[in-house]
Amino acid sequence: MKEGQSMGRLLLIANPTAGKTRIKERLLNIIDIFNKAGWRTEVHVTQSRLDAMNVAASCGGDVDLLVCCGGDGTLSETISGMMRLERPPVLGYIPAGSTNDFASSLGIPRRMADAARNVVEGTPYRIDIGQFCGERNFVYVAGFGAFTEVSYMTPQEKKNLLGHQAYMLEGMKSLANIKSYHMKVESDEFSMEEDFIFGMVTNTTSVGGFKGLVARNVALDDGLFEVLLIRTPTSPLELTNILSSMITKEEYNEYVHRFLTSRLLITCSEPVDWVLDGEFGGERSEVEIENLTKRIEIVAGNVKKH
Repeated sequence: MKEGQSMGRLLLIANPTAGKTRIKERLLNIIDIFNKAGWRTEVHVTQSRLDAMNVAASCGGDVDLLVCCGGDGTLSETISGMMRLERPPVLGYIPAGSTNDFASSLGIPRRMADAARNVVEGTPYRIDIGQFCGERNFVYVAGFGAFTEVSYMTPQEKKNLLGHQAYMLEGMKSLANIKSYHMKVESDEFSMEEDFIFGMVTNTTSVGGFKGLVARNVALDDGLFEVLLIRTPTSPLELTNILSSMITKEEYNEYVHRFLTSRLLITCSEPVDWVLDGEFGGERSEVEIENLTKRIEIVAGNVKKH
């Protein structure tokens, strides 16, 4: 394509508070990259929570390329809005958050200018999206229990200042207040009724900046989620063994369960707080999670494809 040749309409949804607010300094350069590639670029700067979702849902059907610039939460909002469209456009992603877990899974460059060039030069492919209780979507993780509240309770200012350390600092505060939940977990691959302190359903190579917590080999388009469940320890020594198992990524631990599934049903005797892509997902006593295979087309970098 010759420089300046028209490629169609591009809508850039940018979160100015993500990460260390780097987008403010680099926005003109990003727009220039898009314009030089021949795109007619429009920009929407998010004003509040869920704004990215609402704009993606209301305007995404009118453009040829929708680009999200922000953290994983902004990406999740944007994709949730796109899921409301009959024919969603191709999605581009410029990571600008504190952790950028899903960008790491997608192989997207860390530098914003390089990520913008990847949007216009890369090849789109389809990724799986999670459906939560038939009414909400998530992109890379749905979780409950110990530490899951850290991501949405940590102030944005602290995330911006400390990055990964923010999650660790807030997480240490919750160690002394770990709560146990009696749950029945059902899927075609795994079934158990036990007390659990933590669980997450993921489609990512990295969670909270840590790689390989759930599985070593993760495909984003195979129709399967990676599930991690941790049973309630009965002593400090057992808790230490669990943490050691997570750090060393040992294959077997009687308190740590890992498996793959496309659908999961969890029932609990009391309401449980859930986190979806780092944001509060509501309080539920029954949760059904389903993998919507290859539902969104996104421009990625170097990523394993099936």
